[in-house]
Amino acid sequence: MPLSLNHLAFSAILGVLPLTLLPHLPGPTTLYGVMAVAWLLVLVRGYYPLMAAVALASFVWGCWSAGHLLQQTTELSRPKITVRATIASISYADSPRSRAVVKITHSGGRRVFPPIYASVGWSALPSHWCAGQQWRMTLKLRPQHSRLNEGGFDSQRWGVANHQPLVGRVIKAKLIDDRCNLRQQLIDDASRHISRLKWSSILLALAFGEGKSMPEDIRLELQQTGTAHLMAISGLHISLAALFGWLVGRGGQFFLPMRWITPAMPLMVSWGTAAGYVWISGVNFPAVRALIALSLWILLRLRGAHCGAWQVWLWCVALILVTDPLSVLSTSLWLSCLAVSALIFWFQWAPLPVCCQSGRRWVALRWLHLQTGMTLLLLPLQWGLFHGANPWSLPANLWAVPLVSFITTPLILSALCLALLPGISALLWGLANRSLDWVFMPLSSLRRGWFELAETGMAVSIGGWLAVVIWRFGWWKTYRLNMVVISALLLLPKDNQRPRWRLDMLDVGHGLAVAVERNGRVFLYDTGVSWRGGDIGKAEIVPYLVWRGLTPEAIWLSHSHQDHIGGLDTLKKVYPLVPVASSYRADDHQPCIKGQSWVWQGLRFQVLWPPKQVAKANNNDSCVIRIDDGKFRVLLTGDIEAPAERALLRAGRDLLRADILQVPHHGSKTSSTKPFLRAVRPRAALVSAARFNPWRLPAEKIRHRYGQEGIPWHDTARSGQISVQFYQDKWVIKGYREQIMPRWYHQWFGVQADNG
Repeated sequence: MPLSLNHLAFSAILGVLPLTLLPHLPGPTTLYGVMAVAWLLVLVRGYYPLMAAVALASFVWGCWSAGHLLQQTTELSRPKITVRATIASISYADSPRSRAVVKITHSGGRRVFPPIYASVGWSALPSHWCAGQQWRMTLKLRPQHSRLNEGGFDSQRWGVANHQPLVGRVIKAKLIDDRCNLRQQLIDDASRHISRLKWSSILLALAFGEGKSMPEDIRLELQQTGTAHLMAISGLHISLAALFGWLVGRGGQFFLPMRWITPAMPLMVSWGTAAGYVWISGVNFPAVRALIALSLWILLRLRGAHCGAWQVWLWCVALILVTDPLSVLSTSLWLSCLAVSALIFWFQWAPLPVCCQSGRRWVALRWLHLQTGMTLLLLPLQWGLFHGANPWSLPANLWAVPLVSFITTPLILSALCLALLPGISALLWGLANRSLDWVFMPLSSLRRGWFELAETGMAVSIGGWLAVVIWRFGWWKTYRLNMVVISALLLLPKDNQRPRWRLDMLDVGHGLAVAVERNGRVFLYDTGVSWRGGDIGKAEIVPYLVWRGLTPEAIWLSHSHQDHIGGLDTLKKVYPLVPVASSYRADDHQPCIKGQSWVWQGLRFQVLWPPKQVAKANNNDSCVIRIDDGKFRVLLTGDIEAPAERALLRAGRDLLRADILQVPHHGSKTSSTKPFLRAVRPRAALVSAARFNPWRLPAEKIRHRYGQEGIPWHDTARSGQISVQFYQDKWVIKGYREQIMPRWYHQWFGVQADNG
């Protein structure tokens, strides 16, 4: 019995989904065995065995695609490799070197299929380079390696989902073909018209998917009003382009002979317009996935097939995942899928009365009904992506969506279509810019309703979907006690044998940031590194604190080196009342001096070093703090080196005894002397280091020394965030990569060498 399309699609999706959860990819032998089982199930010829066979084949296809990408990454991850590449896009960020995304098509004279993408920097920028040019490049490439923290951005997952798992730099390059592609020419032409306009960055994002130049304050305003989805080319914009094309095609039929007027023509023009918009947007993966779904819908229309909304949704998701199994890791895919499913769910489970479902007089009510459903049902996604919500996102979308959808986007599409008429095109760009003035007019006021949701808010945010089901079936009338119990389960905090307190060494690359948490309060020790245009405070520490629902009560800085104080400005901006203490003199800093002690949340803190504050605190001036809960001890050492270690030994060996040691100076050869380690006698050592750092820290000699002393070693380069959870009679160490979120795409794929 042949499978129905619904069951075929469901089985295909079911087979790819494990890619989101697998800690490791199965090897070739296992995959061959799975395929053999699938073939045996086909021979059985039962309906359910056939479904299982499709799911297993889909699983093998997904694992093979993932394994092939990791194999390509390993083969290309070299200190020096010559490739042939096409420039896909260029980013002139505020940095000393320009970066580009290149599509590698040949390596070592062999074709790379499918092509793989890499983000590369070029310090010796050529006089002219642009998207579409082909180069023979000598590159130094390494695999994408993400900082991994709770609540942080997962760049490894993003890189795999977008087939861009490599980063590196250009050593030398030779131009093969200097022609810029047509898309780049359109961007350059549009830039001449809009460069002086107020909303030029948003116009570029809506027209070409180039959102990298969007100012951070605008990006944050859009995020906090729930309107960020409007300013990136997504399924909504591809659908609008298709509608624009359909209207053009339908209007054009008024001027054609009767025999040419068929339903197919507007649909084909619609598809062509959407495909052109996808190409203009840089053929990015979210836009391509939207085009695949649109193509299926148009094919069904051309065939005259009448299908349910859930059927079309299921087929589209299956087609996308079978076409590109790695898209199962894409946040943008599930954003689109959840948005569409929310629409279907809302209209089927919470419809308006029949009398209000048609007619002009009810247009406003239907629009309010639509946006209310989207706001309520997409709350879990809003929470998951941005760790917060805004009750004013409903009026913000009620205002902004129609303006962007029916005024701004059509004006931009018209400007692109009329690019050969500069005067008219410039006028249309100006009108689009003016429409954005209206779009943003109320948003700055509405963003004030933004509030942050911690990790525990997820259950509450899912309540939107549950509320619709309860209301639809009338359970709130017939099962009132059950509803009270469900609400309590969602709202009441879960104990689950929570630790008495915990220490988290955040993965901040080369730098240090430690959070000590107890009773919902947090103490920070160091704030990581900063760079031109950003810092660890913004990128990792604040998202972690928001995710955990924490506000820092104190920040203590070990010393004044940039990799330890880089995130301070951001933290002071977000938490202006938090007190700061340090070993160096600053106007608003309290001192960190040997002999200080205090009790915080039942934990005893004692400063063991330095003896005095200095104007500029170097490594050996680091603030050394011991934390004691009465049973277990932690020693935070900053970047002290051998001289400071010897001074601490002279001051009192007993004071150094600790169960957990923060490895001094990122595991440098100048620290962790044997007498110091024997005095501390730690039962575990934690080191903060980056996988690829120019100093090759931690040093292999130091790692070996800890092994000789029998001290278990944990480092952020391998584990990501390291969490130490202290219970009444034990403590447990968990690494993000191994225990908190063990996934195959989080592992050390690519080169397996040391941290250098």
